[in-house]
Amino acid sequence: MKIIRTCAAAALSLALALPAAAAGVNPAPPRKPGEGLGPFHTLIIHGAILIDGTGAPPNGPVDIIIHDNIISEIRESARPGAVGAPPRALPPADHIIDATGQYVLPGFIDMHTHGGTADKAPDLTYVYKLWMAHGVTTVRSVPLVFDDNALVSSEKARSARNEIVAPRIFNYTTPCSSWKGGPCNTPEQGRAWVRWAAKNNIDGVKFFNFDPPEVMAAMLDEAKLQHLGSVAHLSQPGVARMNALQAGRLGLGTVTHYYGHFESILKGHQIQQFPSDYNYANEEDRFGEAAAIWDQTYEPGSKEWWDYLKEQKANHVDFDPTFTIYSAGRDLMRARNADWHPIYTLPSLWAFYQPSHQHHGSFFFDWTTEREITWRRFYQRYMQLIHDYQSIGGRVTTGSDSGFIYNLYGFGYIQELELLQEAGLTPLEVIRSATLNGAMTLYDPKGEAPPMGEVSPGKLADLVVVPENPLANFKVLYGTGRLKLDDKTGKAAMVGGVRYTIKDGIVYDAKQLLADVRAMVEAQRKAGVGAP
Repeated sequence: MKIIRTCAAAALSLALALPAAAAGVNPAPPRKPGEGLGPFHTLIIHGAILIDGTGAPPNGPVDIIIHDNIISEIRESARPGAVGAPPRALPPADHIIDATGQYVLPGFIDMHTHGGTADKAPDLTYVYKLWMAHGVTTVRSVPLVFDDNALVSSEKARSARNEIVAPRIFNYTTPCSSWKGGPCNTPEQGRAWVRWAAKNNIDGVKFFNFDPPEVMAAMLDEAKLQHLGSVAHLSQPGVARMNALQAGRLGLGTVTHYYGHFESILKGHQIQQFPSDYNYANEEDRFGEAAAIWDQTYEPGSKEWWDYLKEQKANHVDFDPTFTIYSAGRDLMRARNADWHPIYTLPSLWAFYQPSHQHHGSFFFDWTTEREITWRRFYQRYMQLIHDYQSIGGRVTTGSDSGFIYNLYGFGYIQELELLQEAGLTPLEVIRSATLNGAMTLYDPKGEAPPMGEVSPGKLADLVVVPENPLANFKVLYGTGRLKLDDKTGKAAMVGGVRYTIKDGIVYDAKQLLADVRAMVEAQRKAGVGAP
């Protein structure tokens, strides 16, 4: 019997992979007076150590001079170690940030994001402020809110006009969503939807490999013609017909998560070996067995391993590993007891995280030591894959997929930086992954040079100001800070965090953004929502 996949069938498949639909999600309120300073005609950041995002080593102190949201000049502020030399005079400015002894980086780019849903985080401003408080000035939504392009398009436009406190938003969405043109069951229907997307404020397509290969091939081809980007979550139901190597040959832009990579290099098989009682709809099966593929592949360093990576590089496929979203699988206790949950996790979101057959990603029904060990072994191999890809010049980006599996917006992004370093990237390579690499991935499909992603003249003033050196310790970027012993008092304290996030030349106090989030959490507690 021939089975024809309809929109209804596709929707059922998506329900197994995506959060609930958009009902009850609230757009961000208008930016209030005092929420961010500026924009200014002339803004100067004085005396900073610059980490420019290109991979260049730190340099400074420098003065960064910004005119009307464009970096116009970066000049030496003073010679390090010079004694008695007068400071260089600053030009007239509307606002000066004294960043002496502090570090300036490009605004961070989160390449895998979702907003909240009505049952866990109904107010988008909660999500936005957590991102911004951690230096995230641009997000690729995949999607921000499922099947509500009108809302996402509106939020994207409002952010571009700086009418709300939010990162700039790149709107990627799933095939056939938000339109009234019927199913996408044929190549012609798929192409029609892509053309519609290009005319409706959509920047790219987020594929799940539920579509027939010929339909996905047609949509990828049309996406290139329409200058739209593409990213794919190559999940278990479809990976036997569309793995990462096959998708790369068709022109896919980014493989997100780990799905599809290892199925491309299975040893002696074309399909992962699953237990006979496996059921993808049971999420403990789905996520528990996902890591079991680690020892079914060709070994790292083998010819097949390198052949896969070299071909993906030749096809210009970017890897967005999202290590952080699955990290609870290898250490559930750590994820559940992270410092930030009692302070910054909404009670409704905390309730969503708890083991449940109803909530996506809440699959820890009976998690075992064996499961965690399997995930740790998988991470060793997955991290080696990502390290090896970037070592041959493959592009690696930084995405968090926060909002699931005990992974909190903003905080999860900083954890991803730590995990990229664990994978073997140097701190400068990690920063480039989080900034310039993401910008290039977003703008390559458009055929344009990115206007952000590095700190250099001519680029937008999307910047992060940090009191401590993140190259020495990425923990200094967490909103909760890091634990440090004060040798003068003999007491330990939480110190650090981003000081300012600058988006479009508007200076946001990261500490105030976090205070706003704490107030949202407390308001839910007082209203008796969820559980503390």
